[in-house]
Amino acid sequence: MPLFDPTTEEQSGVLVLAGAEDARWAVESASRALPRWSQSSRHERIDLLNAMADAVEARADALTEATVAEYGGPIAQARWRAGLAATNFRIAANLLKDFTFTRRLNGTEVIAQAAGVALHIVPWNSVYNSISVKMAGALAAGCPVVVKPSEFSPWQVELFTQCLHAADVPAGVINVVTGLGNEVGTALTTDPDVRKISFTGSTAVGKMILQGSAERMQRVTLELGGKAPTIIMDDADLAEAARQALAIGFANNAQACIAGTRILVRRDRLDAFCEAIADAARTVVQGDPRDPRTTLGPLVNRRQFERVLRYISQGIAEGARPVIGGEGRPEGLDRGYFVRPTVFADVSNDMTIAREEVFGPMLCIIAYDDDEGAIRIANDTPYGLHAYILGNDIAGARAIAARLDAGRVAINGMAHEPMAPFGGFKQSGIGREYGIYGIEDHLEFKAVTGATA
Repeated sequence: MPLFDPTTEEQSGVLVLAGAEDARWAVESASRALPRWSQSSRHERIDLLNAMADAVEARADALTEATVAEYGGPIAQARWRAGLAATNFRIAANLLKDFTFTRRLNGTEVIAQAAGVALHIVPWNSVYNSISVKMAGALAAGCPVVVKPSEFSPWQVELFTQCLHAADVPAGVINVVTGLGNEVGTALTTDPDVRKISFTGSTAVGKMILQGSAERMQRVTLELGGKAPTIIMDDADLAEAARQALAIGFANNAQACIAGTRILVRRDRLDAFCEAIADAARTVVQGDPRDPRTTLGPLVNRRQFERVLRYISQGIAEGARPVIGGEGRPEGLDRGYFVRPTVFADVSNDMTIAREEVFGPMLCIIAYDDDEGAIRIANDTPYGLHAYILGNDIAGARAIAARLDAGRVAINGMAHEPMAPFGGFKQSGIGREYGIYGIEDHLEFKAVTGATA
């Protein structure tokens, strides 16, 4: 499969794809490792997790460069993601020190047991974080892992596998298979020896995995799409709120499931906010992701580039008004998968651009009349992964947050807490990852009665 640099559109390499037979070998390898790794000592698991963190930290520069070259992520964001991967391993190691695998309830002993071979399917837009947070929980729980990464991130994954070798991972405990979802992904998800599936990606694919898992009663965790609201409270400073709303909406090249793509503004401040957005947009810098001044790089590939352009055209056809941006390429960028950062006004929450996940730099401004209206619009979506609230009244913001159907709600920023649970309501997924929740996600609990001795 040919690979292309998203910044230049030039071919950058060729990926040799694995097949169904490779997938089966990977599961067999993990299955052979299961008896020993599931019975490994707490200290052995802690040592491996810390070794993984050390290996990732030692290769942070190479991992950052791979992200920039392969995905077009702005260098500052790429560097942060490489560091986050090491943090995920460290957190699991520290939690494991005091994790209770055996608990007593009156005369019953409750034992936490490794769920079995774990399959982790990870996306191209957050490779290191997705691999590390899933893998850290699985290794801590005693589960061998098979990783199926996106075919659009092979260089990043190759570097990550070098970290596995540097950490001296025991044979079979971690296996990586790079291939297409319709062949390798299907072979892995339907393998009867896979007992746990953790998938991050689109809602459509997540539903297919969930349906298939019913046949084998596999345990499934799904982290899926989103259409996050960003509620601008009526006491917010509009200039600062506009700046933050753009940062929240355009983070990670606007290819993030947690992006705040629906900006909710009180109706009587709508015109003023649109002016503030136009002013804030002047701080968005598109171009070479290696330039530290760049805040918005290209989209990942031509398919995504064309998809986002179609949504922008559809927004105009539906009657939405571009406050910034619009159709076509950005001025001065005649190559690379760059799209003009676009924010639409005159959007109703029933428009296609307000309902469907776009995964590109296209945001919607939607008017509300009061707090009740803002909550109603925010929750009027099939998704429920993330939400944002910007304003000065923190107590009021917390009251709104308590009523939003979202797995995470961030007030006045995009703070990430790697110890807190992460996952979605409704069609944004099932289950939770990160911290203690990621470890428990890979465990089965059994009760042994009559164990009073």
